[in-house]
Formats: sequence, C-alpha cells, structure tokens
Amino acid sequence: MSYNAALSEKTRTKLVKNNEIMLLQRTNHRSSTTNASLNMAFIQKPREPNMNLQRVDLNLLVHLDVLLREKNVTRAAEQLGITQPAMSNILRRLRKLFNDPLLVRSSEGMTPTERALELQPRIREILADLTQVLEPRTEFRPYSTSRVFRIMTSDYAEATLVPKLVKALRSEAPNVILDFLTPSDVSYRDMEQGRVDLAINRFNEIPQSFHQVLVWRDTFSCLLSSDSPYANRFNLKNYLKAQHVWVSKTGMGVGFGVNPEKSGGLGSIDQALQRLGQKRQISVFTRHYQMPAMLAANKDLIATLPTRVARMQANNDSIMMEDPPFFIPEFELTMAWSPLLQHHPAHRWLRQLIMHVARQVVAEEENPPQEIPVINHLF
Repeated sequence: MSYNAALSEKTRTKLVKNNEIMLLQRTNHRSSTTNASLNMAFIQKPREPNMNLQRVDLNLLVHLDVLLREKNVTRAAEQLGITQPAMSNILRRLRKLFNDPLLVRSSEGMTPTERALELQPRIREILADLTQVLEPRTEFRPYSTSRVFRIMTSDYAEATLVPKLVKALRSEAPNVILDFLTPSDVSYRDMEQGRVDLAINRFNEIPQSFHQVLVWRDTFSCLLSSDSPYANRFNLKNYLKAQHVWVSKTGMGVGFGVNPEKSGGLGSIDQALQRLGQKRQISVFTRHYQMPAMLAANKDLIATLPTRVARMQANNDSIMMEDPPFFIPEFELTMAWSPLLQHHPAHRWLRQLIMHVARQVVAEEENPPQEIPVINHLF
C-alpha cells in the first residue's frame, strides 16, 4: 500500500469515528430533552376536564345539601324518603362528581371535609335560586292570606317590637297567624331547613349562610325603687353595694343555669364591670323582662336592663329610671332567616313590615308619633 493510500485510509477511519461521536451526542441530547419533558409532565398538575353540566343530575345537589346538614347517611335517607343503600350510592356519585370524600368517618360520626364546608353555603344559595325560578310567579296578597309565620323572638323583642308588629298586622293582614317561639324552642338547623321563618334576637354568632339585617340598637338603663337608699346618690360605689337582678336570654337552643362566679359569661353588663376590675352582687337571675320592674320595687334591688324595656316599665312613681354609673356598650337586635326563604314573596313582605314597624318604634322615641313611609327594600 502506498503512503497516500495509507493516509487516506486513516483519514476515513477518523471521519467515521467523528461522525459516530456526533451522532451519539445528538442522540443523548434528544434523550435528555425527552426525559426532561417527561419529568415536567409528571411535575405539572394535569388539567381537569371541563364538567359537562348536561350530564350532571341536579337532584344530587339536593341530596348533598341534606347529607351535609344531617352528617348522617341514614338520617339523610329517611328525610329524603329513600333507602340507606340508595343514599350510600348517591354519596359515592357525589364523591366522584366533586373528586372529594365530602364526608369522612370520625369519632363524632361523619365529619364534612374542607371542600364540603366550602360547598355547603353555595349549594344552599343555588337551591334557593332554583326554587325561586321554578315556583309559579304569583302575587302575594297580604290582606287575604291566612299563612302561618313562625318567628323566634327573645323576651326583649317580644316586649319591645311584637306589640307594634301585631297592631300593624291587624290592619295589613288580619288573617295571618303568628306563632312566636322562644330561643329554647329553636335550633339553627330548624332555621336552615325553613321550619322557622325568622329569628329576632341578640346573636353572639350566627351561621354565615344566613341572611340578616340590623333591626335597631339599644342602650342600658337602671331601675330602682324611689325609696332605695341609693336613689339620691346613684354612683358606681353605691351601685356595687346594692343587690342586683340579672336578666338575659340570647342565642339559640336550650339554656342552663348560670354560674354567678363566672361574671365574664353573664353578659355585657358584667363584662363592662369586669373591665373596671369590679363585680356586682346578683341575687336574682331571670330570663323574662316582665320581672325586673316588680323586683326593683324592693328597696335593696337594682335591675339593669335595655333602655326600651326600662322605659316601658318605669311607669309609676315608685320606680326610678337612671343611667348606669359606668359605660356599657350598646347592643344590636338582629333579624335573621334562612337563604331558602330569601326570595319568597310572603316572607319578603313580612321582613319589610317588621323593619317598617322597627323604624316607627325608633322614630316615636325621638319625635312625636308620626307615620313612617314603607320602603320597599328587598332584604
């Protein structure tokens, strides 16, 4: 073989090796790119397919609402009039629909998941809107209706608001029947299900799904006997020397006896004293606002209660009405109702009438009696 031929053979061999190296590099590059793409595919959250509403059974929302309210498959089935296995099957469908367990077993029974708690108020609003859409559109005629309205009222609201409301109803809707319930008669579940039309009370807390509106604000006043040894010098020192009547009932559900030692849990009056480092001596505990004036006739007793009630009871010369000798924050009377009743014509009319009466009560305290025009605002 000549020198040139040998050189040519070496060159071809080198070129082949170089080409093989370049091909291997390109292959490795494509492989690494592919692997990176695969890794990104695993890292990135897959897109959830858009839900086809045509394939969703809207009755499932009704079932979900009952399940979340009852937190029990058997009770939910009984309320809906279906078998327990059928309700269990519906729960499986709901879990698949929302891609969430919705209800999980715990030591306290079935507990809603975070997703279920998020869905609950929204489902109720949707069902309320659907009810409004599907109900036949009929005009509500107050004068001819014989509807029964069930209203939970505190003793305070019954004393200050209800008499005026009943008077207005006698002319506006003479055939309406009112069923007034006490806070101990009613639970939040009763309201959620629309079994109770309204709750008028001083609420410490209330479910977020409820609609509510402020009825009015009120302050506190003191009732004491005109013959009280503290009548001429009604100050904080003498206030604390006296014996007191405690009166209150707020919130919902059955109440139990109070603990006089835990003054912070006795309400806004005792909390105001606690902020001053003071504590009053309570001799009588009552949940009825009709009692304080009679009890305050005793020379050594003082009743501190809402001003509107005190004004109604200080109607004779034997009882004095005084401002408290320390600051007590005013409180709010609130009207609340279920979202299921938000759009009902009769219910909306009653809410408007109650607010109209409340404005009259406030106006009559500030000015001579006058007619307050009804404002057709949809609460």
